[in-house]
Amino acid sequence: MTYVVVDNCIKCKYTDCVEVCPVDCFHEGPNFLAIDPEECIDCTLCEPECPAEAIFAEDDVPEGQEQFIALNAELASGWPVITEQKEPLPDAKEWDGTPDKLQYLEK
Repeated sequence: MTYVVVDNCIKCKYTDCVEVCPVDCFHEGPNFLAIDPEECIDCTLCEPECPAEAIFAEDDVPEGQEQFIALNAELASGWPVITEQKEPLPDAKEWDGTPDKLQYLEK
């Protein structure tokens, strides 16, 4: 099983999670992070670090957000690895908790 970044990360992109990842499985896009399912070792360390609560075990992805399982794999294959924490996006607090943000995902 792997962990998955879901909708609430879009336009927030907090990076607290990447600091604790022992296998560097996070990949960074313009306004979203993705987890490479081939690299994730299911260690659970990232989930509690996400201020936006946007990381879930694959089996626990919220209903209606299952498309993020495949999306993480797709995006991770083309985006660079991120291993150090950065500042969140400038308006992250305003976007945190906004539903249905998939339309705003920048690839």
